[in-house]
Amino acid sequence: MLTTVQSALPHTARMLAVYGKGGSGKSFFTTNLVGKFALLGQRVLQLGCDPKHDSCNALFGGASLVTLGDTWRDFREQGREDELAIEHVIFKTEITNNDRQATVFGCEIGGPEVGRGCGGRGITLGFDVLDRLGMRQWLLDFVVMDFLGDVVCGGFATPLARSLAEEVIILCGNDRQSLFAANNIVRAAHYFTSLGGSTRLLGLVINRDDGSGIAEAFAERTGLPVLLKIPVSHKVRELADSCKLALIDPAFDSLFDQLAQAIIHSATPQISKVQPLDYKAFLQLFGAEEPDITPTGASASDLLGVEAVKPVLPIALDPAVPAELAVGAAETPTTRVIQRLLHDLGLYVTETSHDVRKGLTLTIDGNLTICFGNDQDLESKIAILAALRRSGEHYHYVDLRCPASPIYR
Repeated sequence: MLTTVQSALPHTARMLAVYGKGGSGKSFFTTNLVGKFALLGQRVLQLGCDPKHDSCNALFGGASLVTLGDTWRDFREQGREDELAIEHVIFKTEITNNDRQATVFGCEIGGPEVGRGCGGRGITLGFDVLDRLGMRQWLLDFVVMDFLGDVVCGGFATPLARSLAEEVIILCGNDRQSLFAANNIVRAAHYFTSLGGSTRLLGLVINRDDGSGIAEAFAERTGLPVLLKIPVSHKVRELADSCKLALIDPAFDSLFDQLAQAIIHSATPQISKVQPLDYKAFLQLFGAEEPDITPTGASASDLLGVEAVKPVLPIALDPAVPAELAVGAAETPTTRVIQRLLHDLGLYVTETSHDVRKGLTLTIDGNLTICFGNDQDLESKIAILAALRRSGEHYHYVDLRCPASPIYR
C-alpha cells in the first residue's frame, strides 16, 4: 500500500504533463514513457486526467481502474469523506520487460457521467483531493499526467494555471486537427507564463509519423524541439489495442529509452522562446490561406421562411410559487435562483427551505427536490440541470452543492 509520508523535506517528484488532441495517442505514449521510467529505476505515478478514464488500462494489463471521482462521490454520499484514503484511489502493478521488473502506480481521476457535469471541474476536484491525501509528500520521482485534448477549459488547464506541471510534452501528428490543438496548448502555456507561471514546455512528440514533415515545420516555427518521432507500426498498434506495452518491440523500446533517459537527466534541448502561431501562419503550414472575405450573416427569414417576429411569451406563475417571486419583491439569492429555473428551464418552484448544512433546497412541482446550496456557480448548476432534462432520465433528487460532482437519484 502506498502511504503518505510526513516529511520536512519539500516535494521532489517532477510533475510532467502530456497534452494533445483526443485520439492522437497520448495514453499510448504516456503509458510507455511511464513504463520505461519505472524500468529505469524511477518511482512513477501515472495520472489519467480524462473523463474516459482509460489512460492506465494498458499499464494494468487491460484492467479499468475505478476513478477517484466516483470513489469520492460514493464516500461523500455515505457521509464518510474523512475516511477516504490513498489505497482507495491509487493502485499499483508490476511490469516486466527484458527480464527487468518494476512497480508502477496508477490513478484515474475520471469525471462526471456524460451530460451530468463539467469534466474540467472534475479534474480540479481530483487534484484538490490528491493534495489533501498528501501527494506532494509521496516519495516519487515522477508524476506523469495524461491530459485531454484542447486546453479550452480552465479545469483541464489546471496544471498550467497552477504551475502544477513543471514540464509539458505536446503530442501530435502531421494532421491539421492535432497541430491546431498543439498550437492552442502552446498559446495556453505562453499565456500562463506571461502571468508568472513556471511551467516549461519540453517539446513536441510526433506520433504515427508519416514523414511528411508538417509537424516538424510547426515545431520549428513555434520554437519547439522535436523530442521523438514515433513511426507508424501495425505490430505496435496491435500491441496497444490488446493493452500491452509497445516496449515489447525492441525498436520502440529503444526509442522510449532514449527519451526517458534524456528527461531523467534533464538533457532535453534547451528552448529560448516559444511563440504560438496566428491563424494565417498556421494555415500556411498546409499551403492554405484565409480568404479575404466577410461572411454574410443569415437573416431570420432565411431560416424561418417568413419574416420573423420576436415572440413575447407571457409567463404565468403557478399559484403555488413562493411569495418571494411576487411582483416588486426585492431580488435575493433565492429569487435569483428561482427566476433562472423558471426562465431557463421552465421549472416551477413550489417550495423553498434553508438549512444550515445544506443551504437552499427547492421543491419543483411537488415531486423533485434540488439541494442547491447557494447561488454560487449558478451557470454551472443551471447547465447540469439542463443536461439532466435533455438526457430523458427520470430523477427525483439532485444535489448541486458541489457542481464539479453532482449527485442525482
